[in-house]
Amino acid sequence: MPTLVIVESPTKARTIRKYLPNDYRVEASMGHVRDLPSSAKEVPAKIKGESWARLGVNVENGFEPVYVVPSDKKKVVKELKAALKEADELILATDEDREGESISWHLKELLNPKVPTKRMVFHEITREAIQEALNQCRDVNDDLVEAQETRRILDRLYGYTLSPLLWNKIARGLSAGRVQSVAVRLIVEKERERRAFKSGSYWDLKATLEKEKSEFEAKLITLGGKKLATGSDFDPKTGKIAKGKDVVLLKEADANALKERLSDKEWTVKQVEEKPTTRKPSPPFTTSTLQQEANRKLKISARDTMRTAQSLYENGYITYMRTDSVHLSEQAISAARSCVTSKYGKEYLSPKPRQYSTKSKGAQEAHEAIRPAGESFRSPQETGLQGREFALYDLIWKRTVASQMANAKLTQISVTLTVEDAEFRSSGKRIDFPGFFRAYVEGSDDPEAALDNQEVVLPNLKEGDHPNCKKLESLGHETQPPARYTEASLVKMLESEGIGRPSTYASIISTIIDRGYVQMRGNALVPTFTAFAVTSLLEQYFGELVDPHFTARMEETLDHIAAGKSDSTPYLKEFYYGEKGVNTLVEEKQKEIDPDTAKAVDLDENIDARIKIGYFGPYLETESEEGQVRASIPQDVTPADINPEQVEVLIRQKTEGPDQLGTHPETGEPIFIKIGKYGPYVELGEATEEKKKPKRCSIPKGTKAEDVTLEMAVDLLSLPRHLGEHPATGAPIKAAIGPYGPYVVHDQGKEGKDYRSLKKEDDVLTVGLDRALELLSQPKRTRRGNQKELIKELGNHPDNDKPVKLYKGQHGPYVNHGRKNASLPEGEKPENITLERAVELLAEKSKSTTTKTKSSSSSSKKASNSKTGTKSKTSKTKSSSNSSSKKTSSSKTGTKSKTSKTKSSNSANKNSSSKTATKKGGTKSKSSTTNNK
Repeated sequence: MPTLVIVESPTKARTIRKYLPNDYRVEASMGHVRDLPSSAKEVPAKIKGESWARLGVNVENGFEPVYVVPSDKKKVVKELKAALKEADELILATDEDREGESISWHLKELLNPKVPTKRMVFHEITREAIQEALNQCRDVNDDLVEAQETRRILDRLYGYTLSPLLWNKIARGLSAGRVQSVAVRLIVEKERERRAFKSGSYWDLKATLEKEKSEFEAKLITLGGKKLATGSDFDPKTGKIAKGKDVVLLKEADANALKERLSDKEWTVKQVEEKPTTRKPSPPFTTSTLQQEANRKLKISARDTMRTAQSLYENGYITYMRTDSVHLSEQAISAARSCVTSKYGKEYLSPKPRQYSTKSKGAQEAHEAIRPAGESFRSPQETGLQGREFALYDLIWKRTVASQMANAKLTQISVTLTVEDAEFRSSGKRIDFPGFFRAYVEGSDDPEAALDNQEVVLPNLKEGDHPNCKKLESLGHETQPPARYTEASLVKMLESEGIGRPSTYASIISTIIDRGYVQMRGNALVPTFTAFAVTSLLEQYFGELVDPHFTARMEETLDHIAAGKSDSTPYLKEFYYGEKGVNTLVEEKQKEIDPDTAKAVDLDENIDARIKIGYFGPYLETESEEGQVRASIPQDVTPADINPEQVEVLIRQKTEGPDQLGTHPETGEPIFIKIGKYGPYVELGEATEEKKKPKRCSIPKGTKAEDVTLEMAVDLLSLPRHLGEHPATGAPIKAAIGPYGPYVVHDQGKEGKDYRSLKKEDDVLTVGLDRALELLSQPKRTRRGNQKELIKELGNHPDNDKPVKLYKGQHGPYVNHGRKNASLPEGEKPENITLERAVELLAEKSKSTTTKTKSSSSSSKKASNSKTGTKSKTSKTKSSSNSSSKKTSSSKTGTKSKTSKTKSSNSANKNSSSKTATKKGGTKSKSSTTNNK
């Protein structure tokens, strides 16, 4: 009989299968197989009447979680149980972090194996790593499971207790989260700083000098012996020079007068300073630094970074991507140093192997940094990867290799020049030895900052030299508000404060964007009106729950639980029922909170209207002679955009009606410009019985409503524009504006439509056929930014004569027919796929989907014990799967005790030593086990 190995994903299963003996069967659990109920429909019938049923956690009896098998996982569980019946051993090979440990425990509890069961962990999917992991299997780590379970319960108690309060006081559909709400608060606080910021202006001089036909620049730094004012000397609250700053503030007239005074005067080199410096390479990537650097350098989101890294890991290209350790194994150091020697030469190798120590708060996840997998590193070109996967692997490869390279040696050069009573400074940089710069230079949050590997060359200047001034110009400057958070800088802040865990940052950022708390503007995170209202309410009434330090302390407690130093039950009780517990505070405060006040957004601005959050989003409210007036605020307008002029326009449109641009030259109908929920648009005519929906068209982003002319409105209302016919199909190509902006479409009627968004430089009113064909030839991107590339068209489906196509997607090649997709089985090459084979694959996929739907429908009518997982915390006994003792029915329901835990080992093959620690609520007995090989 075979050994059954369970991993999380099909990709991971396919990769690991290559490195296991032939009698090993590998199946995927498709992630978690059990969880707390996600909806009222999933709550087991036997607890529906309980007051705590909606939480899925028995807060009245030891905070016992109720686990259910989601409907979309029942088929998976059934298949795993069937596979287990044919096995004589079970190996749980889920990821090595707390999440993976939890999945393994749930699988063990749910499958109730009667055969020996082991836990296998590995940091990379290579032949050597898998063989080593097979020889070092262990038991499921109960402390890690308990820590993950406590985190899940905390998140549920926090979200399910606070969110209903937000629904009642502000608007339906809002949510609160233990880390999510703190992240939103940080973003809102930054926007408040920006709104409170007062800009100041100052002027300076810049000179272009020349010596021996070599030009260089210098900037004014002192005048009359006093330092010249720069942006750092201003008070951001007043826009004036801060108190205590003894500086010279030049205004425009002063700068121009000084420029005239210094013209044609002699310049002298007063001082030349050269300072040797050394730069060390950055440590290898952790989860957080990978997200930051990918955002800066590759311009991809934290979510897409993690999705791509997951694919690289599961396909065996990199080591595990959820880690906050910068440690490298001896194998990895050797591989990196070998790369340095072969690619750059021995002189670029660091004299000694470099090892880095982790400095982030609460670092606790995997044992090694993110690096290329294996005993030797494949170069990016050798991988055969493409697109985003290639770019991310390239980044990881370079960072890892650079970590074992020699320091870069530089010389910083500072030249001070005088002209009358003014001093100028010119700065240069000479790279004496590039060292690790040859492989990698860390990105910067400041796009204007020069990269460290760029030299700034100055001519050979000596004290007493008199360079010629070729040009002297006065420059005006405005002080800038604090920069908004980008994904990179928010991740850096969360990690530095110990808020959440790096493995969760991608989902946190995605959540606050998806739920409307934040909008992306370029690379910046901009809070919405909803974010302001929710943050204000939580700060005022639940300050500690959104305090970064409080949230960080929660993470420390979870770490103590993971290390077996703390018990979760007392902590959960204090968190929920304590004097400042979430349930206690909600019960106390909900009567105090006035919904009308909670819905209001206070921006401390001189805006002649109230801003509130309503069922359909933010709106303005004011009083007029006719009574109360409400006007919706367009969806893409945030507190960063709102101003008195815009408020006046929105209110006037509501009270006086929309502005009329003129009449259509052909129909004579009036053309109005209106502002709706999704922004400004033009509309032809008025609604009548015959024409209930007048034609309308959105105004392209970047165009202000006041800049729209009658001619432009007529052109917009004429969309879609016919650009011509596709040379290959003869089908029309059109340009238009849709919900996601301007686009071109290749309309083949029954064959389907092929869309491409226009770029920033394209104008929907002038774009031509050639440009449209160029865009249509490019790989298609999904809404999340993933590319799919057409490999070839296979022909038409025999059932309906619609095209069948072969694509290359993010997760590999697949065939497509209308809305149906089917992945290619492992081992089948795209070049060998025929129309007949594609039709077979699509039919198999349809059959599988139909079976799954019927199975879900059938099983939803039945109630089974495996659906519930109430865990008793009165006596929890976890025994290894080698034990001959029978399992009680509690293993099916997930009964688990946290007062007295007894962990027994695979006693036949292990030596054990035990230690007993007395805690509140009882004695906790631990057994530490060591494999006896």
